Amino acid sequence: MARAKQDSAKLHGQGEAPRAERAGEKQPSSLRHKVGTVIGIVLCVILLPILAINVTLIIRSFIAPDEVPSVGGVFPLIVLTDSMYPEIQSGDLIICHAVEPEEVQVGDTIAFFDPAGNGTSIVSHSVTEVVKGEGGVSWITRGIANNADDATPVPADKLVGVYQMRLPGLGNVVMFMQTPAGLVLCVVCPIILLVGWDVFRRRQYEKRMRAETSLLQSELEQLRAQQNSLLREETM
Repeated sequence: MARAKQDSAKLHGQGEAPRAERAGEKQPSSLRHKVGTVIGIVLCVILLPILAINVTLIIRSFIAPDEVPSVGGVFPLIVLTDSMYPEIQSGDLIICHAVEPEEVQVGDTIAFFDPAGNGTSIVSHSVTEVVKGEGGVSWITRGIANNADDATPVPADKLVGVYQMRLPGLGNVVMFMQTPAGLVLCVVCPIILLVGWDVFRRRQYEKRMRAETSLLQSELEQLRAQQNSLLREETM
Protein backbone atom coordinates (compact mmCIF):
# COMPACT_ATOMS: atom_id res chain seq x y z
CA MET A 1 0.00 0.00 0.00
CA ALA A 2 2.91 2.35 0.81
CA ARG A 3 4.24 1.81 -2.70
CA ALA A 4 0.81 2.46 -4.16
CA LYS A 5 0.61 5.78 -2.30
CA GLN A 6 4.07 6.75 -3.49
CA ASP A 7 3.16 5.90 -7.07
CA SER A 8 -0.07 7.87 -6.69
CA ALA A 9 1.90 10.88 -5.46
CA LYS A 10 4.26 10.57 -8.43
CA LEU A 11 1.28 10.34 -10.74
CA HIS A 12 -0.20 13.47 -9.23
CA GLY A 13 3.13 15.30 -9.58
CA GLN A 14 3.46 14.26 -13.21
CA GLY A 15 0.01 15.66 -13.94
CA GLU A 16 0.88 19.08 -12.48
CA ALA A 17 3.79 19.79 -14.83
CA PRO A 18 1.79 19.74 -18.10
CA ARG A 19 -0.91 21.87 -16.50
CA ALA A 20 1.71 24.42 -15.42
CA GLU A 21 3.13 24.45 -18.95
CA ARG A 22 -0.34 25.01 -20.39
CA ALA A 23 -0.91 27.87 -17.98
CA GLY A 24 2.35 29.46 -19.09
CA GLU A 25 1.43 29.08 -22.76
CA LYS A 26 -2.13 30.28 -22.27
CA GLN A 27 -1.16 33.70 -20.91
CA PRO A 28 0.62 35.02 -24.06
CA SER A 29 -2.04 33.41 -26.24
CA SER A 30 -4.72 35.16 -24.22
CA LEU A 31 -2.82 38.45 -24.56
CA ARG A 32 -2.61 38.04 -28.35
CA HIS A 33 -6.33 37.28 -28.44
CA LYS A 34 -7.11 40.44 -26.47
CA VAL A 35 -4.86 42.57 -28.68
CA GLY A 36 -6.52 41.15 -31.80
CA THR A 37 -9.96 41.86 -30.36
CA VAL A 38 -9.00 45.47 -29.57
CA ILE A 39 -7.63 45.98 -33.10
CA GLY A 40 -10.83 44.59 -34.60
CA ILE A 41 -12.99 46.85 -32.43
CA VAL A 42 -10.93 49.93 -33.32
CA LEU A 43 -11.22 49.19 -37.05
CA CYS A 44 -14.98 48.70 -36.69
CA VAL A 45 -15.37 51.95 -34.74
CA ILE A 46 -13.46 53.83 -37.48
CA LEU A 47 -14.88 52.16 -40.57
CA LEU A 48 -18.53 51.54 -39.74
CA PRO A 49 -19.49 55.18 -39.03
CA ILE A 50 -17.67 56.32 -42.19
CA LEU A 51 -19.50 53.73 -44.28
CA ALA A 52 -22.83 54.53 -42.63
CA ILE A 53 -22.44 58.28 -43.22
CA ASN A 54 -21.34 57.76 -46.84
CA VAL A 55 -24.28 55.44 -47.56
CA THR A 56 -26.69 57.92 -45.96
CA LEU A 57 -25.31 60.82 -48.00
CA ILE A 58 -25.45 58.80 -51.22
CA ILE A 59 -29.06 57.74 -50.59
CA ARG A 60 -30.09 61.31 -49.77
CA SER A 61 -28.38 62.62 -52.91
CA PHE A 62 -30.52 60.25 -55.00
CA ILE A 63 -33.73 61.04 -53.12
CA ALA A 64 -33.25 64.81 -53.36
CA PRO A 65 -30.77 65.53 -56.18
CA ASP A 66 -31.41 69.30 -56.00
CA GLU A 67 -30.41 69.51 -52.33
CA VAL A 68 -27.08 69.14 -50.56
CA PRO A 69 -27.16 65.73 -48.80
CA SER A 70 -26.91 66.04 -45.03
CA VAL A 71 -27.24 64.04 -41.83
CA GLY A 72 -29.36 65.75 -39.21
CA GLY A 73 -29.02 69.05 -41.06
CA VAL A 74 -25.21 68.85 -40.91
CA PHE A 75 -23.18 68.43 -44.08
CA PRO A 76 -19.54 68.55 -45.20
CA LEU A 77 -18.18 70.60 -48.09
CA ILE A 78 -14.80 70.47 -49.80
CA VAL A 79 -13.12 73.85 -50.32
CA LEU A 80 -11.58 74.27 -53.78
CA THR A 81 -10.38 77.90 -53.72
CA ASP A 82 -8.62 80.33 -51.36
CA SER A 83 -11.24 83.11 -51.52
CA MET A 84 -11.69 82.82 -47.72
CA TYR A 85 -7.96 82.54 -46.93
CA PRO A 86 -6.63 82.40 -44.22
CA GLU A 87 -9.82 81.49 -42.32
CA ILE A 88 -10.64 78.72 -44.78
CA GLN A 89 -8.11 77.31 -47.22
CA SER A 90 -8.20 75.26 -50.39
CA GLY A 91 -8.22 71.55 -49.58
CA ASP A 92 -10.02 71.98 -46.27
CA LEU A 93 -13.18 70.12 -45.35
CA ILE A 94 -15.73 72.43 -43.75
CA ILE A 95 -18.75 71.44 -41.70
CA CYS A 96 -21.93 73.47 -42.14
CA HIS A 97 -25.46 73.18 -40.79
CA ALA A 98 -28.80 74.20 -42.24
CA VAL A 99 -30.50 77.28 -40.75
CA GLU A 100 -33.50 79.46 -41.47
CA PRO A 101 -32.71 82.57 -43.56
CA GLU A 102 -33.82 84.84 -40.70
CA GLU A 103 -31.04 83.44 -38.50
CA VAL A 104 -28.21 84.60 -40.77
CA GLN A 105 -26.35 87.66 -39.48
CA VAL A 106 -23.56 89.94 -40.67
CA GLY A 107 -20.22 88.23 -40.10
CA ASP A 108 -21.59 84.71 -40.65
CA THR A 109 -19.94 82.60 -43.31
CA ILE A 110 -22.67 81.02 -45.38
CA ALA A 111 -22.67 78.29 -48.01
CA PHE A 112 -24.94 79.05 -50.96
CA PHE A 113 -25.61 78.11 -54.55
CA ASP A 114 -23.81 80.74 -56.59
CA PRO A 115 -26.55 82.98 -58.08
CA ALA A 116 -24.14 84.05 -60.82
CA GLY A 117 -23.03 80.49 -61.57
CA ASN A 118 -24.50 77.40 -63.19
CA GLY A 119 -26.87 76.69 -60.30
CA THR A 120 -24.95 73.70 -58.97
CA SER A 121 -21.70 75.21 -57.67
CA ILE A 122 -21.65 76.08 -53.96
CA VAL A 123 -19.73 79.08 -52.59
CA SER A 124 -18.80 79.78 -48.98
CA HIS A 125 -18.36 83.51 -48.32
CA SER A 126 -18.81 85.89 -45.42
CA VAL A 127 -21.96 88.02 -45.07
CA THR A 128 -21.17 91.73 -45.13
CA GLU A 129 -24.76 93.03 -45.27
CA VAL A 130 -28.29 91.73 -44.74
CA VAL A 131 -30.79 93.19 -47.22
CA LYS A 132 -34.51 93.00 -46.39
CA GLY A 133 -36.94 93.92 -49.12
CA GLU A 134 -40.36 93.09 -50.49
CA GLY A 135 -38.96 90.02 -52.21
CA GLY A 136 -37.60 88.68 -48.94
CA VAL A 137 -34.20 88.63 -47.33
CA SER A 138 -30.93 88.48 -49.27
CA TRP A 139 -27.27 88.92 -48.41
CA ILE A 140 -24.26 90.78 -49.73
CA THR A 141 -21.26 88.46 -49.46
CA ARG A 142 -17.52 88.62 -49.89
CA GLY A 143 -14.57 86.30 -49.82
CA ILE A 144 -12.29 87.75 -47.14
CA ALA A 145 -9.31 87.34 -49.48
CA ASN A 146 -11.10 89.41 -52.15
CA ASN A 147 -10.98 93.19 -52.52
CA ALA A 148 -14.68 93.72 -53.18
CA ASP A 149 -18.10 92.27 -52.41
CA ASP A 150 -19.57 89.66 -54.70
CA ALA A 151 -21.38 91.24 -57.66
CA THR A 152 -24.68 89.41 -57.18
CA PRO A 153 -26.65 89.40 -53.90
CA VAL A 154 -27.56 85.97 -52.56
CA PRO A 155 -31.34 85.41 -52.26
CA ALA A 156 -32.72 83.31 -49.42
CA ASP A 157 -33.69 80.42 -51.70
CA LYS A 158 -30.00 79.93 -52.57
CA LEU A 159 -28.94 79.43 -48.93
CA VAL A 160 -27.48 76.02 -48.12
CA GLY A 161 -26.24 76.53 -44.57
CA VAL A 162 -23.90 78.32 -42.17
CA TYR A 163 -20.25 77.45 -41.70
CA GLN A 164 -19.37 75.87 -38.33
CA MET A 165 -15.84 74.48 -38.42
CA ARG A 166 -13.01 73.40 -40.68
CA LEU A 167 -10.90 70.26 -40.83
CA PRO A 168 -7.60 71.42 -42.37
CA GLY A 169 -6.47 69.42 -45.40
CA LEU A 170 -9.13 66.73 -44.98
CA GLY A 171 -10.88 67.84 -48.15
CA ASN A 172 -7.88 66.64 -50.17
CA VAL A 173 -8.13 63.28 -48.44
CA VAL A 174 -11.85 63.04 -49.23
CA MET A 175 -11.23 63.92 -52.88
CA PHE A 176 -8.58 61.21 -53.06
CA MET A 177 -11.01 58.72 -51.50
CA GLN A 178 -13.46 59.47 -54.30
CA THR A 179 -10.97 58.28 -56.91
CA PRO A 180 -10.78 54.56 -57.81
CA ALA A 181 -7.35 54.25 -56.18
CA GLY A 182 -8.55 56.05 -53.04
CA LEU A 183 -11.66 53.89 -52.82
CA VAL A 184 -9.56 50.74 -52.98
CA LEU A 185 -6.91 52.00 -50.55
CA CYS A 186 -9.15 53.68 -47.97
CA VAL A 187 -12.30 51.54 -48.05
CA VAL A 188 -11.84 48.18 -49.76
CA CYS A 189 -8.42 47.36 -48.27
CA PRO A 190 -9.39 48.14 -44.66
CA ILE A 191 -12.53 46.00 -45.01
CA ILE A 192 -10.51 43.11 -46.46
CA LEU A 193 -7.92 43.48 -43.68
CA LEU A 194 -10.66 43.54 -41.04
CA VAL A 195 -12.36 40.43 -42.40
CA GLY A 196 -9.03 38.66 -42.98
CA TRP A 197 -7.83 39.44 -39.47
CA ASP A 198 -11.07 38.16 -37.97
CA VAL A 199 -10.85 34.91 -39.97
CA PHE A 200 -7.18 34.46 -39.01
CA ARG A 201 -7.92 35.15 -35.34
CA ARG A 202 -10.79 32.66 -35.28
CA ARG A 203 -8.71 29.96 -36.96
CA GLN A 204 -5.85 30.50 -34.52
CA TYR A 205 -8.26 30.26 -31.63
CA GLU A 206 -9.81 27.05 -32.99
CA LYS A 207 -6.35 25.61 -33.63
CA ARG A 208 -5.28 26.40 -30.08
CA MET A 209 -8.45 24.88 -28.65
CA ARG A 210 -7.95 21.69 -30.69
CA ALA A 211 -4.34 21.46 -29.49
CA GLU A 212 -5.38 21.93 -25.86
CA THR A 213 -8.15 19.35 -26.21
CA SER A 214 -5.76 16.87 -27.80
CA LEU A 215 -3.23 17.45 -25.01
CA LEU A 216 -5.87 16.95 -22.34
CA GLN A 217 -7.04 13.75 -23.97
CA SER A 218 -3.46 12.49 -24.18
CA GLU A 219 -2.88 13.25 -20.50
CA LEU A 220 -6.15 11.57 -19.59
CA GLU A 221 -5.17 8.42 -21.47
CA GLN A 222 -1.77 8.48 -19.79
CA LEU A 223 -3.38 8.82 -16.35
CA ARG A 224 -5.76 5.98 -17.06
CA ALA A 225 -2.91 3.76 -18.22
CA GLN A 226 -0.89 4.54 -15.09
CA GLN A 227 -3.90 3.95 -12.84
CA ASN A 228 -4.57 0.62 -14.50
CA SER A 229 -0.91 -0.29 -14.02
CA LEU A 230 -1.12 0.56 -10.33
CA LEU A 231 -4.30 -1.47 -9.90
CA ARG A 232 -2.67 -4.49 -11.51
CA GLU A 233 0.36 -4.17 -9.19
CA GLU A 234 -1.92 -3.96 -6.13
CA THR A 235 -3.77 -7.12 -7.06
CA MET A 236 -0.55 -9.06 -7.53
